[in-house]
Amino acid sequence: MTCNACGQNEATIHLTEILNDQMIEVHLCEGCAEQKGSDFKTHFDFNKLLASLTDLGAEVTTEQTGKIVCPSCGMSYEDFARTGRLGCAVCYQSFEKVLIPLVKRLQREIRHTGKIPAQAPDEVKSREELRDLHERLQKCIGSESFEEAAKIRDQIRVLEEQEKKGKRKRKKT
Repeated sequence: MTCNACGQNEATIHLTEILNDQMIEVHLCEGCAEQKGSDFKTHFDFNKLLASLTDLGAEVTTEQTGKIVCPSCGMSYEDFARTGRLGCAVCYQSFEKVLIPLVKRLQREIRHTGKIPAQAPDEVKSREELRDLHERLQKCIGSESFEEAAKIRDQIRVLEEQEKKGKRKRKKT
């Protein structure tokens, strides 16, 4: 959508105003918005957010982070903390000690645990449920909650048995 004021640039600011029960929409580019005195930000700067979260406190000391440099692109931890961006794919491995606590703080888990689409095949849903149960089982064993672990083990057996029956039925047809 082009800017209503100059008619040339891409509109990045979209304002909606309702006057006398009529809705008026104005679409402006960043330049025209500045000229008209609008101080709206055109986008949320995710990199600045990441950079502000790099203060990891006791999890990783400044002494440790000062020494971290990516062997591939040469990016230092200070560069990452300032920009909130990594320089290359190898940076993920180089800054792993710093990134894992950061990701845990942002989304509570390291592994993506999003929802499974409703239209996903039952086989996919079952596999994901089994994976989650296996993770819960390991946590219970680690915390010595053996009664809970036994219940989860039984749930895993039931699901695995259902999965085997499902495979047998598919082979017959």
